[in-house]
Parts: sequence; structure tokens; C-alpha cells
Amino acid sequence: MANDRYEQGMAMRRSVLGNAHVDRAESKKTPFDEDFQKLITEAAWGSVWTRAGLTTRERSLLTIAFMAALGHHDELAMHIRATANTGATIEDVKEVLLMVAIYGGVPAANAAIAVAKRTYAEMDGAA
Repeated sequence: MANDRYEQGMAMRRSVLGNAHVDRAESKKTPFDEDFQKLITEAAWGSVWTRAGLTTRERSLLTIAFMAALGHHDELAMHIRATANTGATIEDVKEVLLMVAIYGGVPAANAAIAVAKRTYAEMDGAA
């Protein structure tokens, strides 16, 4: 079962983040972080992202909200880039960041908006 969860997780991870990102992450894996990489692939990607209760787009937007509210800017940028694969639009992200301002704090949203603008500019100049 755990191996199935890993395989399902890796498929979802590749679907959301893209092969290039996952291949880079996998190539940087060392014995020190190998267990951690396996854990996040099985738990986050294989157990949570693959569930039927929410769409991939909805999970993407929730993840963006959490990363923004918690100030995890590298992960936020990664998940904003992933919207190219999840169906979440720039308008969706703008709405989520407005929610973050109200429920997570204006400073968190302000920083997240700066990250989003930089990330979208890197992607295609959309923001």
C-alpha cells in the first residue's frame, strides 16, 4: 500500500509541479533528505492531493493561501508556478490573496502579492 501511495503521490506531484521541477528536486536528493522526500511524496501528494473531496484547482488555491498566510515564500512561488498545471487562474490567486489579507493579515498578503507579482512576471509577464 505504501508503495502505491508513493507512486500515486509521485504522479500527482509531477502533474501539479511539472516533470522539470520534480526531476530537479529528485536529482538534488541526498541520503540526508531521502526519507523526507519520501514522506512528502506519500503523505502530501499520495494521501492528500489524490483524494476525491476537492479538485486539484481547489487544493492548489488552498495551498497558496496557506503558504501566503504562513510566510513560506519559496513554496508560495512554487505553487503559483504550478497554477499553470492546476487550472487556477491569476484571478483566482488574486481573490485568495485578498482572503489572506482579511484572515491571515495584511502584512502576509502584502508580501505574498509581491511574491506572486515576481513569479507571474517570471512565468510570462502576466502580473
